[in-house]
Amino acid sequence: MEKVPSITDGANWLVDSATAVADRLKLPHNRLYDEWVSTRDPATWPEPPQGDGRPAMLIPGFLAGDPSLAPMARWLKRGDWTMAKSGVNWNVNCTQSTIEAIEARLETVVGQTGKKALLVGQSRGGAMGKVMSVRRPDLVDTLVTLGSPLNDHFEFHPRVWFGIGIIGGLGQLGIPGFLSPDCAQGDCCKETRIAYGRPFPKEVRFISFYSRGDNIVRYQACLHGAAEQIEIESSHLGMGLDSEVWLKMSEELQAA
Repeated sequence: MEKVPSITDGANWLVDSATAVADRLKLPHNRLYDEWVSTRDPATWPEPPQGDGRPAMLIPGFLAGDPSLAPMARWLKRGDWTMAKSGVNWNVNCTQSTIEAIEARLETVVGQTGKKALLVGQSRGGAMGKVMSVRRPDLVDTLVTLGSPLNDHFEFHPRVWFGIGIIGGLGQLGIPGFLSPDCAQGDCCKETRIAYGRPFPKEVRFISFYSRGDNIVRYQACLHGAAEQIEIESSHLGMGLDSEVWLKMSEELQAA
């Protein structure tokens, strides 16, 4: 039976066609596109770190959900990691409630496997992973962050503030599922803010990937004193898809 093209197939065809035209015109490639292409074909994936059945959870960044890190999840699953979804569909909700929901999922998979987990968080997801590691070091073996603001929640480039303002405005209007200015100053996320500023637990391995070319989060915000700091050449949005990041992550986790 002839295969029915999927939406992904259509998107791939469209992007590949546009890229072919750009190549003929000798136009420069978009960096994010190159990072996406680098892991589009599973046959070209680097060797994953070996999980030996240990649990792993990926936490997406701001305005993103679990599907944004689905390729990395499949890659880790190939290395015999027991994958658990964060349950985040669109990371724009109140930080406290989001972390509590993710923690509950993490506690379940750690209880099922009897082993502490690998947490990988991109951008805001990494900052959440840091808070979870401080709150529940009994659940986390290793935290890997990708372009995450670890020293200051608000160390963003100016271009980002407009989008944050829109989301915060929706939350201020009382629309469910959106963070609001109260998350930064009010009582709703007070526990999270306290945990964010506490010393990182020594029993949890902490790896922070950062890029000086990051145009969303200032790279200096990723340089947490408790973390192993690894510089990469990647865009902010493409870190979770970049094969070079996957390769370095695998090397670091295998070296543990």
